[in-house]
Amino acid sequence: MKKIKTLEKFPIWMILVSNLVSILTYVIGAYIMYKFGVAFLVFYLLYCLFMEYNVLRRSCVNCYYYGKLCGFGKGVICKLFFKIGNKKAFLNKKISMWDLVPDFLVTLIPFAFGVILLFKNFSWIILFLSLSLIFIAFFGNYAVRGFIACRYCKQREIGCPAEKMFNRKK
Repeated sequence: MKKIKTLEKFPIWMILVSNLVSILTYVIGAYIMYKFGVAFLVFYLLYCLFMEYNVLRRSCVNCYYYGKLCGFGKGVICKLFFKIGNKKAFLNKKISMWDLVPDFLVTLIPFAFGVILLFKNFSWIILFLSLSLIFIAFFGNYAVRGFIACRYCKQREIGCPAEKMFNRKK
């Protein structure tokens, strides 16, 4: 089997495609949350911002791509706000599906609110957007991580906690 070459610096087109999944999730989620009022919208957007902050603070600071263009471009952004972390600790970090629950909530919260809207006052637009959220969250993330970001990631070769969790030998 041919070994896939990792990238030292991801091309801009890959970074844009990779981030499109998150951006679409945030925009669709924000639209649905706005239907419940500005307070719900603000809460949701602050939650999304908090989740992005946590990724930078807990993972990106310890990643091989710190200060570099990774598949999501966050290594460069991370360096602007945080000092480099402990790369060796990152290699030993263990994560489980429970650690991903806050990430899933970025999609599940607006999806649940979309379902509530459908029961209150059915709308084809809300149905389409709610289903799109689920499609993007599962298939979009799978495509981005499976064929773009993680596929060419040097950190995956070195040791990535997410890669270890998702690609456990059965």
